[in-house]
Amino acid sequence: MEDNKALRSQNWFGKTGKDGFIYRAWMKNQGIPHDEFDGRPVIGICNTWSELTPCNAHFRDLAEAVKIGVYEAGGFPVEFPVMSLGETLIKPTAMLYRNLASMDVEESIRANPIDGVVLLCGCDKTTPSLVMGACSVDIPTLVISGGPMLKGHFKGKDIGTSDVWRFAEAYKLGQISQSEFVEAEACMARTQGHCAVMGTASTMATMVEALGLSLPNNASIPAADARRKVISQFSGRRIVEMVKENLTLSKILTREAFENAIMVNAAIGGSTNFVIHLLAIAGRIGVDLNIEDFDKFSQHIPLLANLQPSGEHFMEDLYYSGGLPAVIKEMSGIIHNDALTVNGKTMGENCADAEVYNRNIVATMENPFKPNSGIAVVKGNLSPNGAVLKPSAATPALMVHRGKAVVFETIEDYHERIDHPDLDIDENSIMVLKNVGPKGYPGMAEVGNMGIPKKLLEKGVHDLVRISDGRMSGTGFGTVVLHVSPEAAAGGNLALVQNGDYISLDVPNRTLNLEVSDEELAERRKNWQAIDMNITRGYVNLYINHVEQAHLGADMDFLKGKSGSTVTRDSH
Repeated sequence: MEDNKALRSQNWFGKTGKDGFIYRAWMKNQGIPHDEFDGRPVIGICNTWSELTPCNAHFRDLAEAVKIGVYEAGGFPVEFPVMSLGETLIKPTAMLYRNLASMDVEESIRANPIDGVVLLCGCDKTTPSLVMGACSVDIPTLVISGGPMLKGHFKGKDIGTSDVWRFAEAYKLGQISQSEFVEAEACMARTQGHCAVMGTASTMATMVEALGLSLPNNASIPAADARRKVISQFSGRRIVEMVKENLTLSKILTREAFENAIMVNAAIGGSTNFVIHLLAIAGRIGVDLNIEDFDKFSQHIPLLANLQPSGEHFMEDLYYSGGLPAVIKEMSGIIHNDALTVNGKTMGENCADAEVYNRNIVATMENPFKPNSGIAVVKGNLSPNGAVLKPSAATPALMVHRGKAVVFETIEDYHERIDHPDLDIDENSIMVLKNVGPKGYPGMAEVGNMGIPKKLLEKGVHDLVRISDGRMSGTGFGTVVLHVSPEAAAGGNLALVQNGDYISLDVPNRTLNLEVSDEELAERRKNWQAIDMNITRGYVNLYINHVEQAHLGADMDFLKGKSGSTVTRDSH
């Protein structure tokens, strides 16, 4: 046993003497036979199951399916938990803890006898955090998403998470009652799984499939569908083979894979959160990716998938219509078809036989649902390092707009004044929210799609240009400019905007400018002070002092890159 150095796990289980005794003996108290330590690949199942993360609450079943596949292929499965980030419950925002969870994942993989790892992820931040952590170790890795919940049904209509924003407006206007609001809750979230629309969770599932990190159709199989367990079992078989082939993350996550992901994200109308997570993943694996790439590689790609919030339908409809492979096949003339994927085949090979069964769900490049999709990156004196906007979810008439700023200094200021009858705002105004970025919230919360004031909703106004250094839920919609960098809390010009300042947005020309002279901004800066959050200890203090700005992916500066998988010292 001692001479078998091919697998990482044999540096633990293959040892003789005291160290080998310790590494094996306590594992055996789980009923593991001695011959399972004989040099077969040890497969870690990184599980974000948690009852505090409802989207991932079915992951125990998926883990069992993975184990069956691992055993079938001659491997040795070991399941382990890591920090689980539930989007709907964690305060102040799950994004604050994405980097912490990635550290948990990275060190859990590196410190333990694992030869390959399967990442079980579903809810928004669980996917990027797990992938980021695994990238920094770089062993054979395969991703399984939890799958979308089935679409909801309320009063004869199909509903999903995007309808939360519509219900909120209707409730504010007295169009639905509190009891109807409560009824809609159960009608929407009626099965296991993550959001049924192309929100951030579905975008992340699409991202990993487009990057080549999951088996085909991983993104869209509903959580409640038995085929979600089947793909998990197949994934368990495949990860064992990946270990034997030494097919590591760095061999799959090439520059071409990232370009594919950007193009596919455009075609499916993915979340703006895609930008900040893909940048962070690229920083971990060592691929040179910048914010301008998101505009460059998505600018001329139309919307092919008719999914909410940019379209009408839901993730389960995409699956029944051919899944993500059907979308990618439509894009075969522009994507990198030779990009390698975890099953050992290329992206082109995986999608060659895909069919589209419903053209109301998956369109052609020649006859798309919308001509403008992807991510628009706008720059100017208000966002020197860039800000992002999702054209497919915006109001066309507002894509070129000039208006007076209505400024909210903090999220508390917004909540206090947004529905005050004396708020000086009209349909031409531009709403500006400060101090909700990586440092300022902290954690860059999903508050950028500010609700419209009640007095404008009563006039039939349902969209305004909204600008912030925060993020927006992938289920949200509207003409919302996000991720302004540098953020207000870091001293960006966003911090200097005052009520009544004119701001001009020109999405076709990719500009966002505050119509205030450099001299006036310099004067205002003399009186500016960073917001004092009175956070002096713990992880949040570490985060504030080391988080990078949004245009870099909001990772911690000391986490960029990878430390690899080697651990030389024993524990006893």
